[in-house]
Amino acid sequence: MELALASAIGVLAAIGVYLLLRARSFDVILGMTFLSYATNLLIFSGGRLASGKPPVLKDGVSPDLAHYTDPLPQALVLTAIVIAFAMTAVSIVLAIRSRSDNHSDHVDAHEPDDGREAGNGGGA
Repeated sequence: MELALASAIGVLAAIGVYLLLRARSFDVILGMTFLSYATNLLIFSGGRLASGKPPVLKDGVSPDLAHYTDPLPQALVLTAIVIAFAMTAVSIVLAIRSRSDNHSDHVDAHEPDDGREAGNGGGA
């Protein structure tokens, strides 16, 4: 289970970094989303993978850490999910506004030069 989780974190982080290095705004937003998924899984895995153990005290079970899972990573991940969703929405709105203002979805707001001048619509 740990190998699968570590592999998933690595793949999500690699996809996120690759997309962050792209020149399109939407790719950068997707890259940030994938990186937030990888970070959430990393935080969640820091709380020890334990299935079937409650995160809060139960009657009849001794109150030591061997019988419970850590509730703090779960709370941190839930908070991070809400914040990431809000920031993704804000980033998408900013990207849409930038595209409408600059008529380009490149991060630096202009298309790469391909030997043509921007004003004359074609070659020399």
